[in-house]
Formats: sequence, C-alpha cells, structure tokens
Amino acid sequence: MKKYILIAVVSLFGITMQAQEKHDTKPVKGKYDIEVKGNCGMCKKRIEKAAYSVKGVRSAEWHAEDQTLHVMLNDKKANPTKVQEAVAKVGHDTKYNDEAIKATKEDYENLHNCCIYERD
Repeated sequence: MKKYILIAVVSLFGITMQAQEKHDTKPVKGKYDIEVKGNCGMCKKRIEKAAYSVKGVRSAEWHAEDQTLHVMLNDKKANPTKVQEAVAKVGHDTKYNDEAIKATKEDYENLHNCCIYERD
C-alpha cells in the first residue's frame, strides 16, 4: 500500500512540474546612440530629463562633444523613436538610423539663448 501511495505522489509531483511555464522576468535591454543637437549644460539637463520621461528608459546620458545621447531602455516598453519624439518636444533636433525628428519652430525658439544651436 505504501508503494502505491509513494508512486501516486511522485507521479502527481512530476505532472505539476511539467505544467508550470517559465516566464522571463528580465526586461529586454537595448543600448542606443541617438544624435541630439545642443550646446551646453542646460541642454544636457533638458535632453536627459526628456529622455527619462519616456517610460522604459533605464539610463540616458548626453555628451556635448559628440552630440550623442546614449540611452539604455526596456525594448518591451519603449523604443528610440519615442525618445526622439520626447527630446524634440523640448526643442532639440534628433537623428537615429537616418530617421530625423526635428523640434517644431516654436519649441526651438523657446530655448534659452545659449542653447540655440545651428539647425540643418
């Protein structure tokens, strides 16, 4: 009798283990370099703040020397285009993989004098 109970318990345990699905809980992280026009420390703060406003952005760092915004984001929640759109709304022209998203004339003109950059 003990053997039958043991076999039943082991069989039931084996069936329940196979029925469980594995869920990947790690977010998919992508690293992207987006060209963003700007000049100064005020630009840096504005650009990074705009990037962080996009849900899914894990890190954002803009470098004035090479006019590049380095972004790490969760690919399930965001993409580079969403980041470009957010940055363009605060007045900075962007470009990623030949896709340029430019700030509107109004947004560009609202920038501080030291932040005015040469537009293409």
